[in-house]
Amino acid sequence: MAKLPVSSEQLIADFGPHKNYPPREGFVGRDEPDEVVKTHCCFCGMQCGIKLLVKNNRVVGFDPWEEFPFNEGRLCPKGVQRYLQNNHPDRLLHPFGRVEGAGFRPLGWDAALDRTVAEIRRIQAEHGPHAFAMLSGVSLTNEKSYLVGKFARLALKTRNLDYNGRLCMVSAGAGNKKAFGLDRASNTYADLAHAEVIMICGTNVSETFPTLTHWIWQARDNGAKLIVVDPRLTPIARTADLHLPIRPGRDSALYGAILHQLVKHDWLDHDFIAQHTSGFAEATAAVKDYDLTWAEQTTGIDAAKIMRAAEMWGRAKTSFLLHARGIEHHSKGVENVVSCINLVLATGRIGKPYCGYGTITGQGNGQGGREHGHKCDQLPGNRDIENPEHRAHIARVWNVPEPEIPHKGLTAYEIIEAIHRGEIRGMISICFNPVVSLPNNNYVREAFEKLEHYTAIDFFLNETARHADIVLPGSLHEEEDGTVTTAEGRVVRIRRAVTPPGEARTDTDILLELARRLGAGDKFEFKTSEEIFTELRYASQGGTADYFGITYEKIEKNMGVFWPCPTLDHPGTPRLWEDRKFATPDGKAHFNPVSYRDPGEITDAEYPVILTTGRVVSQYLSGTQTRRIGKLVDQYPEPLLEIHPTLAARYNIHDREVVRVVTRRGAAEFPAQLVETIRTDTVFIPYHWPGRKSANQLTSGHLDPVSKIPEFKVCAARLEPLGHPEPVGDARTAFASP
Repeated sequence: MAKLPVSSEQLIADFGPHKNYPPREGFVGRDEPDEVVKTHCCFCGMQCGIKLLVKNNRVVGFDPWEEFPFNEGRLCPKGVQRYLQNNHPDRLLHPFGRVEGAGFRPLGWDAALDRTVAEIRRIQAEHGPHAFAMLSGVSLTNEKSYLVGKFARLALKTRNLDYNGRLCMVSAGAGNKKAFGLDRASNTYADLAHAEVIMICGTNVSETFPTLTHWIWQARDNGAKLIVVDPRLTPIARTADLHLPIRPGRDSALYGAILHQLVKHDWLDHDFIAQHTSGFAEATAAVKDYDLTWAEQTTGIDAAKIMRAAEMWGRAKTSFLLHARGIEHHSKGVENVVSCINLVLATGRIGKPYCGYGTITGQGNGQGGREHGHKCDQLPGNRDIENPEHRAHIARVWNVPEPEIPHKGLTAYEIIEAIHRGEIRGMISICFNPVVSLPNNNYVREAFEKLEHYTAIDFFLNETARHADIVLPGSLHEEEDGTVTTAEGRVVRIRRAVTPPGEARTDTDILLELARRLGAGDKFEFKTSEEIFTELRYASQGGTADYFGITYEKIEKNMGVFWPCPTLDHPGTPRLWEDRKFATPDGKAHFNPVSYRDPGEITDAEYPVILTTGRVVSQYLSGTQTRRIGKLVDQYPEPLLEIHPTLAARYNIHDREVVRVVTRRGAAEFPAQLVETIRTDTVFIPYHWPGRKSANQLTSGHLDPVSKIPEFKVCAARLEPLGHPEPVGDARTAFASP
C-alpha cells in the first residue's frame, strides 16, 4: 500500500496552533540587543556579510556589515528578511513520527533515533547496504557537507549519496574541470569593475544575485560594455548594450558561432593559445560551418547581433564572462559551459587583472558544498571517488581500509528512478526538498510514497518531509558555527548567534548521534565544528580544492581566505592562473570541441511552445524558507505564466486569465502575465512553489550525460486558455500541498 503524505488538514491538527510549543514572546528590547554577531546571509552563493542582532537567544533584527569586502553592507530583499525565520511559528521544535491514518505525533529523541536506526539496519540486512540512500543540500556549511559525506560512507555504508547541487552547479563544475582541471571562479568579483566588456550568459543577476549587480554598475561607470544572453529581457538585460534573446536550448550554437567569428576575424591571442592551451584546432574545427546565417536560424537571434557580440568580445582588451543556471540546466549543460570557456581561452583573457570567468553559485554554499564529499562521485578536496590515489588519501585521514569506502553511487534523479525499480528502499535527507525541486515531480512524489522508511532532517516541515516516517528537527544557519565558500572561492565564517529552540538539535549533533548508534562513533569523535574543519583541511590537502592552509583564526583575521591555500603561511588565491599553470595533467588550459545538438525535447505540432523556468527576486529554491516570510510572499505571491502579447493573442489569452500549461509529464494552471520582455515562442514559470502551483510538474527528466543535471530550462508545451480570471485566495497558504 502506498505511503501517502500527511494532508494539510492533518498538519493543522498535529502542528497548529502549535500546541505544546513554548509561548512566543515579542521582540522585547529590540533596540538593545544582547549581542551583535557578524556572519553571512543564509541564501545565495554571494554569502553577503550581515550583522545579526540577538536578544534573549533570539535573532531580533540585523545591521549592515559594511566592512565585509564583497557586499559592503548591501543586501537583497531576501537578505533583509532572513532573520525572521528564527522566530517563525512553523519551526520544528520536537521529533515527530508518522502514525498511519493519524498523522504525525511527537516522539522523544531516543525513540525517533532508535526507530530510524532500526529501519536502516532492517532494510540493509534484507536488501544490502546500498538499498538505503541519503540526499543532502548545499545550504549546509562546509563542515556539515564534509560530515554528511563521511557519515553516508562510513556509518550508513552506502554508495548512494547525492545532493541538491546536482540541480545547480554540476555542469559548471564538470566544464571547469575539463577546461582548467579545477572548479572555481577565476577571479574575485571586484575584477568586474574594470573590465571593458562583460558577458552575462543565462543569469538573471539583478533579481537572483542583486548584490553582485553593484560590481557590474561599477564597470558601467568606468565605461564597460555589457552583453546579456537570455530569452527574457530581464532587469539586467534592460541595461545592456546588447541583449541576445536566445531560443532556449540553443546556447552552444551561439557560443560556437561567436568562436567562428573570432577565428574568421583573427580576434585571437595567438601567444596564449600556443603556449598555454591545447585543443584549439579541434575546437575551431567543430564550429567551422557555424556561419551567421546558420546561427540566426538555430538560435533565433539576428545575425547582426551575433556579429556585434563577437566584435565587442573579440576587440576588448579586458573582459569577464559570467554564467549560471540558464546555460547549465540542460541535457547538454557541460557542452554549453565549455563553449563559453572556449571564448575566454581564445582571447587569452584569464589569469590577469580585470580579465576573468565566473560560474555564479545559486545556493548558500554551492561552491564549498560541491568540494568536500557529499556528491555521489566525489571525496573531500574535490577528489574523484574512483581514483585509487584519491581513495587512499581519504582512507588514511579517516583511518579505515580503502576498500571500506564505497565506490560511485547514483545521482539525485537516478536515486528516484532506483526507488521506482525497487533497488532503493530507505532514505535519509537533510536540507533537500526534492518533491518541489526535482523535475517531473509527480514521479518524484510517487517514489517517496514507495519508500519503506524515510527520515527527514530539517527545521521546517517541507513538502517532501510530509512523506517521512520520522522528522528530526535540525538547525538554522545561525545556530551552528562553521564556514561556507562564496561564489568567488572565498572561505568565510558562519558564527553561531543563537542555539536551536525547544528540543531541536543542531544538524551536526543529529548526524554524530546517528553515527554512534550505527556503530561508527569512533570515526566521528568531534566536539566542535572547528574540529570537523581541521579534519576537512587534512582531507583536502593536495586536492584541487585545497583548504589545508585555512584556519578559523586566519579567516577571522582576513574576513575570508580564497582557496587553494596549501600551507599555513600561504595568503590564499583570489585570482587563479596568474602563473599560467593550470591544474590539468599537462598544465595547460583545454579547449573542448562542441558540435551542436538539439535539447532533449523540441517543439512539435502537439507541443508548439517552449517552456522555461527560473527564479524571482523574493523567493529562494523550493521556497521552504522564503514562502514563510510574509513580506517576501507579498512581493510575489504565486507563480505567474510570463507570455508575450503576440503569443497570447494567438490563443486569445488576456492578462491574469488562467492558462493550463500541458507537457508530456502533465498539466498545471497558472494566471497569465502578459509581458513584452520574453520571446514570442517561449513562456516562463518560476519554480519556487509546490503542489498544484509547481512548475516542476511539467519539466522533464532528461539528464546531461556527464553532469546528470536535469533539463529544467527547456521543454515542449502547449497552452490551453481556460477563459476565466485568476482565483482569489490567500497566497500565504501557497506552501500547502493539495
